Amino acid sequence: MQISLENIAKSFGSDLIFSGVSARIEDRDRIGLVGINGAGKTTLLNIITGGLEPDSGTVTRGSGLSIGYQRQNAGLQKGNTILEEMRSVFADVYALEEQLQKTAEEMSNDPKSAALADRYKELEDAFLARDGYQTQVKIDTVLTGMGFAAHGYEKSIDKLSGGEQTRLAIAKLLLEQPSLLILDEPTNHLDFKTLGWLEEYLASYKGALLVVSHDRYFLDRLCGKIWEMEYGELTVFPGNYTRYIQLRDERNIRQQKLYEAQQAEIAKLQDYVDRNLVRASTTKMAQSRRRMIQRLEAEPAEKPKARMKPPVIHLNEYAGEPVKDVLLAEDLDVAVGEGEKRRTLLAGVELSVARGDKIAIIGGNGTGKSTLLKCLLGKHDLGPGARVTWGRGTRISYYDQGSDHLDGNLTVLDTLWDYYPKSYETPLRNMLGAMGLKGEDVFKRVSQLSGGEKARLKLAVICLAKSNVLILDEPTNHLDLSTKEVLEQALAEFTGTLIMVSHDRYLLDRIPTRIIELEGGQLRQYKGRYTDYLRQAAGKPAPEPAPREEPKKPEQSSYAKGKEQRRADALRRKEYAETEKLVTQLEREVWQLEQQIADPATAADYLLLQDLCAQAEEKRDALSKAEDRWLELSEE
Repeated sequence: MQISLENIAKSFGSDLIFSGVSARIEDRDRIGLVGINGAGKTTLLNIITGGLEPDSGTVTRGSGLSIGYQRQNAGLQKGNTILEEMRSVFADVYALEEQLQKTAEEMSNDPKSAALADRYKELEDAFLARDGYQTQVKIDTVLTGMGFAAHGYEKSIDKLSGGEQTRLAIAKLLLEQPSLLILDEPTNHLDFKTLGWLEEYLASYKGALLVVSHDRYFLDRLCGKIWEMEYGELTVFPGNYTRYIQLRDERNIRQQKLYEAQQAEIAKLQDYVDRNLVRASTTKMAQSRRRMIQRLEAEPAEKPKARMKPPVIHLNEYAGEPVKDVLLAEDLDVAVGEGEKRRTLLAGVELSVARGDKIAIIGGNGTGKSTLLKCLLGKHDLGPGARVTWGRGTRISYYDQGSDHLDGNLTVLDTLWDYYPKSYETPLRNMLGAMGLKGEDVFKRVSQLSGGEKARLKLAVICLAKSNVLILDEPTNHLDLSTKEVLEQALAEFTGTLIMVSHDRYLLDRIPTRIIELEGGQLRQYKGRYTDYLRQAAGKPAPEPAPREEPKKPEQSSYAKGKEQRRADALRRKEYAETEKLVTQLEREVWQLEQQIADPATAADYLLLQDLCAQAEEKRDALSKAEDRWLELSEE
């Protein structure tokens, strides 16, 4: 066990961040922590690492626990070179190596000294215990895998970009090998090659891993548990991200059904009480029903909490279809810079796009992905002799990766009016509301918006355009997980033509029908989605669609299972009706016995009174058991 959290709570002032949080991190756990911004994920990580103390509850740390926590640009010493920073992890190993060399020199001058021989043996054992001879191999492996081989190890950290410093901080943590490794958005600033290496490395990591990430593909490949932080509560789900989504939705549906069934039962019982409480002949039975209501209300079925409402994105509301051949690009040069600084990234590009195609363009930074999109849109120089032809009837919307094209001085509402000057205010505000920009948010200046809010504003512009061709440049950047899911569903349902640039491998594995890779000045095309691209890039053929078979045995098994379920449901309904009838009968018998016991004539006969009291007690026990069973059946 690495960490145990027992019923912990944390508030800042009057704001409750979370309460009742209980969870454990075992030695080889792979945990993904998800939740919207502001849900309390960072606060929870700070409590786990000891940076914050909980207001209540207990945090138990295992013996020998060491924690490595990757924060943005943290843990690096200014002025160090890349190699010096990595060597600092093994400072004790290099100190042992230096002592070994010094002792070896002393032994050469005094070869008969037993004390020196013992000292050398002791130092060598310690050096071997730290796997000292493999130190440089470990450094080379991690630096190469994290993409630093091309930099040169003598490059100063100060000359690295922010993203490169984050990557180096991760590399340093990997070399430190803490028993609990905590990573905060580790996939930012990583290309596909580095991502793949990191996933393979972490899959065989000997310690426990807790990762906060919006990279759903990363969470799918790596995690065996998902911690969901929402509404101040932590829920633990087994499995990867895809499994978590399935279990979460199933839980919500189940809770909703149980809640609705219990509320219906309470209403039914209350109606009986209202109609029969004042009638002398049925007062006892009405009181019994009221006790049932009290018992149900004492243990209410949990009503599923409404999830933070994600945006509503509709892209299919376009008018008119274009011709079959949507786009033809011929002899296209993709270049950057001017004059002597002009550099050609791609030469002689040939590209055809048919109606309904969904194409994803991938590649490393600087390979020309965004520039290619701008060339297709006529926003960039095409080069001599190039032709880009859009088919008749195409209506194009472009989602720019950046936000420089948005006027920071305009309000959110005025930005939409700038795009659609003939629109009325109500439909524009309705669209902004659907994107989560409500109330006073529409009067914020664009410069005041977060990255996620700007992304949703750009999506609002596209939804209103009603285009049949979408060109999207990194559309999932800055979006939280729930918004990514909604956008992914909208793109999957979009029946028009899509060309997008993306690093979101989860999206790439669900939407495109063709992958275009830009690498080394070459454009390569692959049929299928991201997983198919990986197979083909590795030299394996693209998998053929499996023929649809309809095996009889599974169908029969499914039918038999359904038949058994229907039989069980019928038996449960029958038992429910019979138990309800029994409750009513026992209530009547108890009432009759109580009437006899209360009769003055009975009081004169001691033996009869004793017998009636025994019968009444027996009936009450039977009634209590029948009511318990009736409640059980009503909750199933």
